[in-house]
Amino acid sequence: MVPLRQTAALDDWTRKGKQLAAWLIGPGRLSGDAVALTSGFAEQLIATGVPLHRLRIAMRVDNPLLTAWGIIWAPETAAELFTISQALRESPTYFGSPSQHVMEIGTSVRWRLDQLVPEDHTVLHELASAGFTDYVAVPVTFGNGIIQPAMFATRHGSGFDESHIALIKSLSVPLSAALEAIAMRRSTASLLATFLGEGPAARVQAGAIHRGDIVETEAAILLTDMRGFTPLSLASSPSQLLATLGRYFEAVADAVRAEEGDVLKFLGDGVLSIFRVGEGGRTAACAAAVRAVSGAIAVARAEGLPPFVAALHVGSVMYGNIGSLDRLDFTVVGPAVNMVSRLEGIAKASGETVVCSETFASALPMTLTRRIGRFELKGLDGEHDVFAIAAEQGHRA
Repeated sequence: MVPLRQTAALDDWTRKGKQLAAWLIGPGRLSGDAVALTSGFAEQLIATGVPLHRLRIAMRVDNPLLTAWGIIWAPETAAELFTISQALRESPTYFGSPSQHVMEIGTSVRWRLDQLVPEDHTVLHELASAGFTDYVAVPVTFGNGIIQPAMFATRHGSGFDESHIALIKSLSVPLSAALEAIAMRRSTASLLATFLGEGPAARVQAGAIHRGDIVETEAAILLTDMRGFTPLSLASSPSQLLATLGRYFEAVADAVRAEEGDVLKFLGDGVLSIFRVGEGGRTAACAAAVRAVSGAIAVARAEGLPPFVAALHVGSVMYGNIGSLDRLDFTVVGPAVNMVSRLEGIAKASGETVVCSETFASALPMTLTRRIGRFELKGLDGEHDVFAIAAEQGHRA
């Protein structure tokens, strides 16, 4: 027979486990906040008697630059988010680690950190050096089959006892259920930002998902286009062409984001971006666009990328969803977009690197621009003064 005292202790841990599970799939899940959920979970584990001194939960994310994100909690500091780059998955930090074991085998694992041998993974030795004595990692499994690790560590002299470990393992499924919706929302946000840009992604997440969900806004518009793309595509292998295009797009996109602009479209070898007019007015938006294109050109030249031209205009645009009933695109439309498209052709024909409209030039100091002539622009009435950005004089492609 099991002693009554032992039976009572088991019943107590079962009750605590049920209470924590109910909290995870109820208030914890509904909070929608990974940091609040992780902190609350850790604090409640401690309240049950688990000597927890570190909790780290990692979750995969659909992102071209990141492989995962997560939360790390410790009692002496506030819980905080972290990210893991794609490169880390190819490094010794990952291979042979507890994370790899949980993610690829899908089972829990435990190490006594005060009993390590030299062959144990460096992550475990680092934890031991920081004063931790015991370590448990359990799988957090989502409905799509993705498995991530939740890692628990203690500094308690005797480590976790078997009842602590049993409780932690029993909460793996409720913890997964609580985190899945939060993680899926984050992955969705990451994918939207990857394919739409930060600004459009935020609007779509806020509910702008129907055709005609459009707002009128004022923005500086930037259109870049590579020179000599057709000869380059004929002279390059597909892999070489894609690598060149990728690095050019990266140079432009990084420069635009650095100035808080939105990259809206990759159009063949062109990039369409906007800088919305805010409190600083047209002057601030136009100056940001000029800094972005100048930065992109500097990177392209430094890396020996093919030259490109840029056209700039500022005006009112329609910003939002257009398309068919079942296939939408988030972009900008309107006469201002037509203007910048025509200016891009002038840049190529004139040999200038960066050109802008008279409206755009008027928002900048006169010393930064010079008039290059009057031109008829297809589809637009009359002739239009076109300017080059003075900072680009002498840098014609």
